[in-house]
Amino acid sequence: MFHAAPAHAYGGGPLGIDHKLHYDNSGIWKRSTQKDLQYGMIITVIGGSFALGDQSRLGDTFWRSLDAMTFSGIASAGLKLGFQRKRPSQTDNPNDFFQGSGYQSFPSGEVAALSGAVTPFIVRYGSEHPAVYALALLPAYDAVARMKTHGHWQTDVLAGAALGTGIGIWAARRKSPLILGWLPGGFSVGFVHRFQ
Repeated sequence: MFHAAPAHAYGGGPLGIDHKLHYDNSGIWKRSTQKDLQYGMIITVIGGSFALGDQSRLGDTFWRSLDAMTFSGIASAGLKLGFQRKRPSQTDNPNDFFQGSGYQSFPSGEVAALSGAVTPFIVRYGSEHPAVYALALLPAYDAVARMKTHGHWQTDVLAGAALGTGIGIWAARRKSPLILGWLPGGFSVGFVHRFQ
């Protein structure tokens, strides 16, 4: 007589996939490397926006990237306050949601912001220059690195990527960049064009 083995979920969390990865805070996975990527992206996007203005296709894309990065960060911060999930560094239980304001694992704000920042470039240039899709490797790297340093669970980084990508698509398809519309008109020209 054949007896089937009972099925067990691999992990926990909302999708049953959350589990701790082997801790690794060395080499490319170092937390300082993750922060360098994050700050480098912020400087690149802000610098590109103000340098190029909105008078070129590339400049317009930088402004849309700034919109997406900013609003992804704001949205993820709000969701963290609502879900109050403990990080893998704080618990072994991926089901620890609503634990208090000191817990901010869900969703990953860094992955959301990086996903938001690269998506307008992928939407705008991907069909013409398929190599642009390689930009998706930046948030993918950060997602893995955040899990390896026990900063986030699997569903944290997946939710962050979905949030950032969704906001990035929204920013890419708007009639005009939102933050640019809030600034004085001189910024639409850009520093590069102003001093030529």
